Amino acid sequence: MSASVYAIATMDTKGRELLYTADRLREAGVSVVTVDVGTGGEPSVRADVSAQTVAEFGCSGPLIDRPDRGPAIAAMGEALARFLVSEHGAGKVAGVIGLGGSGGTALITPAMRALPIGLPKLMVSTVASGDTAAYVGCSDVCMMHSVVDVAGLNAVLRTVLANAAHAMAGMVKDAVKIESERPALGLTMFGLTTPCITEAREELEPLGYDCLIFHATGAGGRAMERLVASGLIQGLLDVTTTEVADYLIGGVFPCSEDRFEAQIAARIPCVISLGAIDMVNFGGFSTVPEKFRDRVFHQHNAQVTLMRTTVEENARIGRWIAEKLNRWQSPVSLLIPERGLSGLDAPGQPFYDPEADAALFDALEATVNKTTERTIRRFPLHINDPQFARNLVHAYLELAQP
Repeated sequence: MSASVYAIATMDTKGRELLYTADRLREAGVSVVTVDVGTGGEPSVRADVSAQTVAEFGCSGPLIDRPDRGPAIAAMGEALARFLVSEHGAGKVAGVIGLGGSGGTALITPAMRALPIGLPKLMVSTVASGDTAAYVGCSDVCMMHSVVDVAGLNAVLRTVLANAAHAMAGMVKDAVKIESERPALGLTMFGLTTPCITEAREELEPLGYDCLIFHATGAGGRAMERLVASGLIQGLLDVTTTEVADYLIGGVFPCSEDRFEAQIAARIPCVISLGAIDMVNFGGFSTVPEKFRDRVFHQHNAQVTLMRTTVEENARIGRWIAEKLNRWQSPVSLLIPERGLSGLDAPGQPFYDPEADAALFDALEATVNKTTERTIRRFPLHINDPQFARNLVHAYLELAQP
């Protein structure tokens, strides 16, 4: 049986709109399965997969006609994720398209995120013109603004839904799988560590590696670690670990408590460094919390304000990373660039502070339980010195040897 696009909505309120979208997909030559995830009662039209069928994949008992709408939506979202993962595992899902307002979007997008990166996912939503981070996360969910509410097939909504259907049809009919004959390596980068990662990539690619660069903005690190957990990345040069600083100090590009856990579990070769830990990221200067206003700042651009980390903060960051390193049960190497952690942490630059850097290095040295397979190496080089990049590559190649 060929795979189909799964078209999903709460069909007690958006049934006609979903069927219109499904018809446009079929006209484009795509097989469609409609899925109801409504929790408010009887659907206005029937779906191929009923809400009750989806709900049976959940763990929270009956979900239909519950008076507590918020918990019902959350529970149905969990059930939908299990349902779609099961259907995808059976080879039935070619792509997923969803329609929703704020509730439907909150219900459907977590299930989309549970599916593999590369599988087409498109959410038509009334909330797609704002901050979509909570819906997209670190996945490749596409968000399309519905412009008008998904409530009645007027001229505007018909056009938007038809465009969404045609976009999904194109993604499905011309699908490209994530595959490479070369081993995939993940590398983390920031604008202020770009020279280092560029040099490393240029060293690695001629050796047959497929280099995947992740922007260390919180979502970038999570996306990398999701691919690690999925088995799609075979090794890491996790050079730019600045997300840890934002997590511990309170910036806008934080990782989460489980940073590094995917690579610990995967036991893949991993080289770590301290790129851009000299800074914490905020938005425009007006967004900087009042408690930080007397600190050293650099205005990266109109939307990004960088704050220099202190001696005390760097010691805390060093201990946090060290405690993660101590959990590694496979070879891992930390490389320290003693002469600066970013383009701003160099002589004559605003974040040059050898004392603050030394607090980071000392905390790592004091806390890491070093073994033959868990090493720390220090180099009298700046992180953007080409030789430091070559040292990173050499360290990785040593770990990756059979």
